[in-house]
Amino acid sequence: MIDRRRLFGGTAAALGAATLAGSSPARARPGRRRRVKPGIEVLAEDGFAALDGQAVGVISNPTGVLPDLGHEVDLMHSSGAVDIVGVFGPEHGFRGTSQAGEGEDFFLDPRTGVPVYNAYNNKDRMTELLDEAGVETLVFDIQDVGSRFYTYIWTMYLAMEAAASLGLRFVVLDRPNPISGREASGPVLRPEHSSFVGLKPIAQRHGMTVGELASLFNAEFVPEATGTAVDLTVIEMDGWHGRMYFEDTGLPWVAPSPNMPTVGTAVAYPGTCLFEATALSEGRGTTKPFELLGAPGIDHGWEEALNAAALPGARFREAYFDPTFSKWAGTVCGGVELQVTDRDEFDPIRTGLAMIIEQRRAFDQYGWRDRDGPTSYWLDNLTGDRAIRLAIEDGAGIDEVAAVWADGLASFADLRESHLIYRRNGR
Repeated sequence: MIDRRRLFGGTAAALGAATLAGSSPARARPGRRRRVKPGIEVLAEDGFAALDGQAVGVISNPTGVLPDLGHEVDLMHSSGAVDIVGVFGPEHGFRGTSQAGEGEDFFLDPRTGVPVYNAYNNKDRMTELLDEAGVETLVFDIQDVGSRFYTYIWTMYLAMEAAASLGLRFVVLDRPNPISGREASGPVLRPEHSSFVGLKPIAQRHGMTVGELASLFNAEFVPEATGTAVDLTVIEMDGWHGRMYFEDTGLPWVAPSPNMPTVGTAVAYPGTCLFEATALSEGRGTTKPFELLGAPGIDHGWEEALNAAALPGARFREAYFDPTFSKWAGTVCGGVELQVTDRDEFDPIRTGLAMIIEQRRAFDQYGWRDRDGPTSYWLDNLTGDRAIRLAIEDGAGIDEVAAVWADGLASFADLRESHLIYRRNGR
């Protein structure tokens, strides 16, 4: 059962006030509302009352910060108000030392002395570790980026399953969806394409906060897997609404992963991450991952075709780059730099797929990457629907490809509506 408590205190707890006082949060843009308070700040101002008397496990990473950039685990530990018995790191690790597809091995955190466990992509192991550590309440606080294939939401989902099976409380400290929560878009995952870049049928751009997703997961998927819902509490943000991009929140941006350096990266990511499923570089190993795309032998023809297509909210620059790692490392690649000119008009998923369509027409020597053999395609896991790949292979344009997911998206939009916590578009 979800307890959507806004833990507002008329007076901040002494520790929370001392820690938060004097901080200099990023200034909101002129004309925007005051700075948003993330869930951790709301919790701290109430003296961590929601965690009182519990043995607490924390799933977090470098994004689990307060507005003064102090980390929540350090604050909880030093406060004496929270009994942290273990920290559990997702992909890239708790302190963020690992690259894509990797976690961090067990260590004792040198700052707090708290044991840190690897919780990446292993529900059974997580269940064992939670039991071994004696966790009674499991807290999740990681900055998501709004795309189904970003793995932190699936770490949250597997942790919810583990907590439900052990009878633990699960507390989500909510944070903004950095690319706004205006609407869901793109294809909805089909079960046969389930993987750790998409375990359950949600839209490619889900348009939800992690707290809202937790509510949906708890109603729709956790009981299906464990036979019972988890005891869920969402500590809501104060001041966030669904039309905000991250810059509108007044909060500091901390890169959620090594290849997500800016909010602009996150804006492009729901579409250009699809290039991971092709032979082209998606810009890993450059200073603009997911905004620089290309491969050896590609020239100005791709840029010309894309700009001629007049994709809403986007322009393209002919670009050349030499990745330092990942695909085509050490090789000069030709391609494009995507620049978003109008976020209100920009549709990242339609844009990303249109880019793939035009690339295949102009430079067809670069095809799909397989996953487990020549008949298993990574694109099917990322989009969640093989019909999209088949439509592209048949020569469909972007409007025909988008029609493939229309019905599934409409159904998801209805489901999503019942789990929204924050105001959207006058709602």
